Amino acid sequence: MIELVEIEKTYNTRYGVKKVIRPTSLAFYRGASTAVLGLNGAGKSTLLRMIGGVEKPDRGKVVKTVTVSPPLGITNTFNGALTGAENLKFVCRLYDIDIKKAEAFVEDFADLGPYFHEPVRTYSSGMKGRLAFGMSMAVDFQVYLIDEGLSAGDARFRQKSRDAFERRKSRSDIIMTSHNMNTIRDFCSRALVIDDGVVTPFEDLDAAEEFYMEVVARRR
Repeated sequence: MIELVEIEKTYNTRYGVKKVIRPTSLAFYRGASTAVLGLNGAGKSTLLRMIGGVEKPDRGKVVKTVTVSPPLGITNTFNGALTGAENLKFVCRLYDIDIKKAEAFVEDFADLGPYFHEPVRTYSSGMKGRLAFGMSMAVDFQVYLIDEGLSAGDARFRQKSRDAFERRKSRSDIIMTSHNMNTIRDFCSRALVIDDGVVTPFEDLDAAEEFYMEVVARRR
């Protein structure tokens, strides 16, 4: 289970203080995958970063009794001076997984060719996305966080990514952001909508989509 206990997050902007996530308490239970909906800048990525431990809430806490991936789609956590293979070795040591087995998997999955052994700073954003996705797939997490990660790469890689998650749906859950409702319906059974810092949970995707479209209409 992942439990958010009265978490809050604000950012200082040139327009003043923005409350990205207002006081929020909710739980993610095993066996259900969740979509996170909201307009650009609503706080979807911030919520995933806090759940993944990449960023801390200003107040409250995130309690996890499951293994959680870093947010797929966020690629600025690499050491640019190290190669893709060297970044992977660090992850393998962190999660105590077999380095040779993981290298073989990621090199094939990310399809970076010789760039796998070149510094990450030489990668395009798409290559970084494929490396991040492959590295996370090399670890058998109980919950995967996907920040528009299924849109990384070309059509062939996106299909490979979807196939990988299809095989893991029986043992892993997903918390994902996406603007594509077809993708959300493929993987999720419930949703959260973030609007003006308020996180509203829905157990029904139709109800979540209807509420989200109302938010879109209000902001036009």
